[in-house]
Amino acid sequence: MKDDHSSPPACDCRESSAAGTARGGAGTGAGPEHPCESALATYRRALVAGSLPQDEVAGCLRDLHLMVADRGSPGFMIPVPPETASYTALAPLREELLERRRALRATRAALSVFETLYADVRRSEQPALTRLSGEAVISRALEAGVGGCREQVRTAQPGGSRPARVLQEALTRDLSNLRRGIRQRTIYQHTVRSDRTTLAYIEQVTAAGAEVRTLAEVVDRVIVFDRDLAFVPFSDEPHHALRVQHPSLVRFLARAFDEAWARAVPVRPERAPLRTPVVTSDLQRAILRAVVNGETDASIARRIGMSRRSVAEHMRKVSEQLGSTSRAQLGYLVATSGLLDG
Repeated sequence: MKDDHSSPPACDCRESSAAGTARGGAGTGAGPEHPCESALATYRRALVAGSLPQDEVAGCLRDLHLMVADRGSPGFMIPVPPETASYTALAPLREELLERRRALRATRAALSVFETLYADVRRSEQPALTRLSGEAVISRALEAGVGGCREQVRTAQPGGSRPARVLQEALTRDLSNLRRGIRQRTIYQHTVRSDRTTLAYIEQVTAAGAEVRTLAEVVDRVIVFDRDLAFVPFSDEPHHALRVQHPSLVRFLARAFDEAWARAVPVRPERAPLRTPVVTSDLQRAILRAVVNGETDASIARRIGMSRRSVAEHMRKVSEQLGSTSRAQLGYLVATSGLLDG
């Protein structure tokens, strides 16, 4: 009498695998990490019975090679030990992994050839940014920039008055440039208008054709030769500079200078007074803005290029004018008084 085998519960391994792929799996066709209860129950029955009709064997058991055709009983399948099945089930995956590793090595080898080519080409180019350390090194680099300049030198000098020795060295170089027809534009801070040494230098270079203007604040030191070379500080420490040869960066620095130049006030030593109302107003507004921002006298003096005593004197006059009895109250009164409007 023929056994009446009941159909096992439907296997949901494929659905589980598909759901995992939909949630972001790689979709490599691999089965689920945890087989379904139906597959486990069917494999258990096969182990106990020795074989099962092939129409009762779930597809996942065939894919894993855990059930194979019984050559002695057509239409039936027999269970295979997992260790034995693993050789057949994992062979395609091992081969695919080996192929991907071969592809990885080939791609790396090809890219390394291009990396060598790229490095060789870049090595022959001038570096876009170069750090310069030491006063002598920076001086030689600036001399080279001056010698190669063709049209214009833009210079911004923060910090107020400059040492007489520095100005004397600059005077010789600048007059030589001007005689070559090089346009020279320099921005100082307003406070140089009270320094006789700096004014004497300005008088000589402007008489030779240089242009000098001042602002209440100059962000930092910068020198731009034409539009292809610039020098800026590398850090706040002295005698450390950065030579800039990247066209886009040099162009940016030149445009920033031109924007500041448009706002600056011309210095004409032959005319008096040098402290015009515009200059005085600029300085006062810069100091008052710093007060509102909570800066100390030392910080204001450093940024404006003015002595701490002068800053303190400005504070005293404004405090008397507004009736302030404390620094905090002064900042509030300045902010609400309208002195910074316009």
